Amino acid sequence: MSDKVKLAFVGCGAIARFHLDGIKSHAPNIEVTTLVDLDLAKAQAYADETGGQAFTALDEALEKGDFDAVDIMLPHDLHEKIALQCFAAGKHVLLEKPIAPALDACDRILSAAKEAPGVFMVAENSQYWPEIVEAKQQIEAGAIGEIITARAAFVYAFDEYWFKEEKPWRYEKGRTGGGITIDGGSHWIRPLRMWMGELQEVVGVVGHPLAQMEGESLTRALFRFESGKIAVFDAMMIDTVFAPEPWWRITGSKGELTINAGLDGAELWLWDPDNPQGKMLFSSPGYTESFGPELADFAAAVLDGKTLAAGPEQALGELRAALAIYRSAETGQWEPVWA
Repeated sequence: MSDKVKLAFVGCGAIARFHLDGIKSHAPNIEVTTLVDLDLAKAQAYADETGGQAFTALDEALEKGDFDAVDIMLPHDLHEKIALQCFAAGKHVLLEKPIAPALDACDRILSAAKEAPGVFMVAENSQYWPEIVEAKQQIEAGAIGEIITARAAFVYAFDEYWFKEEKPWRYEKGRTGGGITIDGGSHWIRPLRMWMGELQEVVGVVGHPLAQMEGESLTRALFRFESGKIAVFDAMMIDTVFAPEPWWRITGSKGELTINAGLDGAELWLWDPDNPQGKMLFSSPGYTESFGPELADFAAAVLDGKTLAAGPEQALGELRAALAIYRSAETGQWEPVWA
């Protein structure tokens, strides 16, 4: 067996930068050999950086490229078609979240993955976000006692980095399956599930303050978990200036944990009777530091047969939560996540 994973980037848009930097920092056993994008200039730029070969079509890459795994980083509506094609070609598949924008498409992808010979992983990088992982360890060690409630605040000022295309696909509801909840919101929902257990039902409302986005750019929701505990989920992407606030707040019987985070760094703080002014427990580069461990986990599964930190079915939880919020916004009622 080879000691390296030969990887093809399928899609060389905004998130590809984070994946490649993560490979460079944490996954020396991954070699990016193939770059695929409809825009040849994007593929060639990464090819120049990695020494790989650029293609504008997956069909040609599968015929002429040298790779045994793919990293699919494409608009959500393309996930099913491309994933199924790669399974059929016998490739290991790393697929950016969500699995697909609709549950029936997810079912087809998961079914095909079970029949395919390779590894299938859904890239939900918050599973590896350093401060999220550290918070989980602190909770399990009893740092704040029993969890009472939590809040996840995906509050993010509009950033053109994610919308560089002439016609940004993230503005189109038909391509994303919704708005910010089904997209970036998953990175805030997964940690709540890691800390508080499985979701049961949600109630929420959505709004559209970012006029150019067809899907929602504002969400306010309550989550009820199977334990009966409640958490708050807020999501906002607005072209405005936001005041500082923690991205996560976890309230327990003995104190609180807060995570002050951004794309350029993060801090985990403990607030308890011994530290009423707060004590910083942990700091990291934050969001950007999650991609390396994610890619390293994929490589270990491919090369060594390691069990993934989270199987691909786990990603259904974030998608189902988003879809339940959308239903609740229409019905005005609590909606089950797993119905």
